[in-house]
Amino acid sequence: MATVNVYLTFNGNCEEAFNFYKSVFGGEFPYIGRFGDMPSEGNEKMSDIEKNRIMHVSLPISQETMLMGSDTGGEWSSGFLQGNNFALSLNTDSREEADRLATALSEGGVVTMANAETFWGAYFGMWTDKFGINWMVNYDDPEKVQQ
Repeated sequence: MATVNVYLTFNGNCEEAFNFYKSVFGGEFPYIGRFGDMPSEGNEKMSDIEKNRIMHVSLPISQETMLMGSDTGGEWSSGFLQGNNFALSLNTDSREEADRLATALSEGGVVTMANAETFWGAYFGMWTDKFGINWMVNYDDPEKVQQ
Protein backbone atom coordinates (compact mmCIF):
# COMPACT_ATOMS: atom_id res chain seq x y z
CA MET A 1 0.00 0.00 0.00
CA ALA A 2 1.24 3.49 -0.80
CA THR A 3 2.01 6.05 1.87
CA VAL A 4 1.33 9.76 1.34
CA ASN A 5 3.72 12.51 2.43
CA VAL A 6 3.56 16.27 1.93
CA TYR A 7 6.19 17.73 -0.38
CA LEU A 8 6.78 21.46 0.15
CA THR A 9 8.30 23.76 -2.46
CA PHE A 10 10.19 26.95 -1.63
CA ASN A 11 11.55 29.85 -3.61
CA GLY A 12 15.19 29.69 -2.51
CA ASN A 13 14.79 29.21 1.25
CA CYS A 14 14.15 25.46 1.48
CA GLU A 15 17.35 24.78 3.40
CA GLU A 16 16.52 27.49 5.96
CA ALA A 17 12.97 26.15 6.35
CA PHE A 18 14.10 22.53 6.77
CA ASN A 19 16.77 23.46 9.29
CA PHE A 20 13.96 25.14 11.25
CA TYR A 21 11.72 22.03 10.95
CA LYS A 22 14.66 19.90 12.07
CA SER A 23 15.08 22.09 15.17
CA VAL A 24 11.41 21.57 15.99
CA PHE A 25 10.96 17.86 15.16
CA GLY A 26 14.50 16.63 15.73
CA GLY A 27 16.02 13.90 13.62
CA GLU A 28 18.44 13.99 10.73
CA PHE A 29 18.12 14.45 6.97
CA PRO A 30 18.51 11.02 5.31
CA TYR A 31 19.28 12.87 2.08
CA ILE A 32 19.83 16.45 1.02
CA GLY A 33 20.65 17.07 -2.64
CA ARG A 34 21.26 20.26 -4.56
CA PHE A 35 20.47 21.09 -8.18
CA GLY A 36 24.23 21.26 -8.78
CA ASP A 37 24.42 17.55 -7.88
CA MET A 38 22.49 16.62 -11.03
CA PRO A 39 24.40 15.11 -13.95
CA SER A 40 26.07 17.86 -15.97
CA GLU A 41 23.59 17.76 -18.88
CA GLY A 42 20.96 19.15 -16.51
CA ASN A 43 22.85 21.97 -14.86
CA GLU A 44 25.40 23.53 -17.22
CA LYS A 45 23.29 26.69 -17.67
CA MET A 46 22.55 27.17 -13.96
CA SER A 47 24.05 29.99 -11.95
CA ASP A 48 25.97 29.16 -8.78
CA ILE A 49 22.96 30.36 -6.76
CA GLU A 50 20.66 27.96 -8.63
CA LYS A 51 23.14 25.08 -8.27
CA ASN A 52 23.16 25.60 -4.49
CA ARG A 53 19.36 25.44 -4.20
CA ILE A 54 17.83 22.31 -2.71
CA MET A 55 16.71 19.71 -5.26
CA HIS A 56 15.41 17.36 -2.55
CA VAL A 57 15.49 17.08 1.22
CA SER A 58 13.59 14.76 3.53
CA LEU A 59 13.05 14.75 7.28
CA PRO A 60 11.38 11.83 9.09
CA ILE A 61 8.58 13.13 11.32
CA SER A 62 7.34 9.73 12.51
CA GLN A 63 7.80 6.09 11.58
CA GLU A 64 5.38 6.50 8.65
CA THR A 65 5.57 10.22 7.84
CA MET A 66 8.28 12.07 5.97
CA LEU A 67 8.34 15.83 5.41
CA MET A 68 9.99 16.48 2.05
CA GLY A 69 10.81 19.56 0.05
CA SER A 70 12.81 21.41 -2.57
CA ASP A 71 13.42 24.84 -4.00
CA THR A 72 11.88 25.80 -7.31
CA GLY A 73 14.11 25.47 -10.29
CA GLY A 74 14.18 25.02 -14.01
CA GLU A 75 11.08 25.09 -16.16
CA TRP A 76 8.71 24.32 -13.28
CA SER A 77 9.61 27.49 -11.34
CA SER A 78 7.52 29.81 -13.52
CA GLY A 79 4.27 28.53 -11.97
CA PHE A 80 5.39 28.97 -8.35
CA LEU A 81 2.98 30.94 -6.22
CA GLN A 82 2.83 31.04 -2.45
CA GLY A 83 0.02 28.61 -1.64
CA ASN A 84 0.73 26.11 -4.43
CA ASN A 85 4.07 25.16 -2.94
CA PHE A 86 3.25 21.56 -2.10
CA ALA A 87 2.79 18.18 -3.70
CA LEU A 88 1.41 14.93 -2.37
CA SER A 89 4.22 12.40 -2.50
CA LEU A 90 3.33 8.71 -2.83
CA ASN A 91 5.89 6.10 -1.81
CA THR A 92 5.04 2.69 -3.23
CA ASP A 93 6.07 -0.91 -2.67
CA SER A 94 6.67 -1.64 -6.38
CA ARG A 95 7.25 -0.09 -9.81
CA GLU A 96 3.92 -1.55 -10.91
CA GLU A 97 2.07 0.21 -8.10
CA ALA A 98 3.90 3.46 -8.97
CA ASP A 99 2.83 3.12 -12.61
CA ARG A 100 -0.77 2.22 -11.73
CA LEU A 101 -1.19 5.20 -9.39
CA ALA A 102 0.53 7.66 -11.76
CA THR A 103 -1.58 6.53 -14.72
CA ALA A 104 -4.85 6.73 -12.81
CA LEU A 105 -4.19 9.98 -10.96
CA SER A 106 -2.75 11.84 -13.97
CA GLU A 107 -5.74 11.05 -16.21
CA GLY A 108 -7.02 14.39 -17.51
CA GLY A 109 -4.06 16.19 -15.93
CA VAL A 110 -0.54 17.13 -17.02
CA VAL A 111 2.49 14.85 -16.57
CA THR A 112 5.54 16.99 -15.78
CA MET A 113 7.95 14.05 -15.43
CA ALA A 114 6.99 10.57 -16.62
CA ASN A 115 7.88 7.71 -14.26
CA ALA A 116 11.49 6.79 -14.91
CA GLU A 117 14.70 5.62 -13.30
CA THR A 118 16.58 8.56 -11.82
CA PHE A 119 20.24 9.33 -11.26
CA TRP A 120 19.64 9.10 -7.48
CA GLY A 121 18.46 5.50 -7.80
CA ALA A 122 14.68 5.79 -7.46
CA TYR A 123 11.84 5.17 -9.90
CA PHE A 124 10.11 8.56 -9.83
CA GLY A 125 7.49 10.69 -11.60
CA MET A 126 5.52 13.95 -11.19
CA TRP A 127 2.20 15.28 -12.48
CA THR A 128 -0.59 17.75 -11.81
CA ASP A 129 -4.02 16.12 -11.70
CA LYS A 130 -7.14 17.44 -13.42
CA PHE A 131 -8.02 19.33 -10.23
CA GLY A 132 -4.71 21.22 -10.11
CA ILE A 133 -3.16 19.11 -7.30
CA ASN A 134 0.56 18.36 -7.66
CA TRP A 135 1.62 14.73 -7.16
CA MET A 136 4.85 12.74 -7.06
CA VAL A 137 5.41 9.00 -6.95
CA ASN A 138 8.56 7.30 -5.75
CA TYR A 139 9.64 3.67 -5.60
CA ASP A 140 12.94 2.81 -3.93
CA ASP A 141 14.03 -0.59 -5.24
CA PRO A 142 15.66 -2.38 -2.28
CA GLU A 143 18.32 -3.71 -4.66
CA LYS A 144 19.29 -0.16 -5.68
CA VAL A 145 19.05 1.69 -2.36
CA GLN A 146 22.40 3.08 -1.34
CA GLN A 147 23.62 1.68 1.94
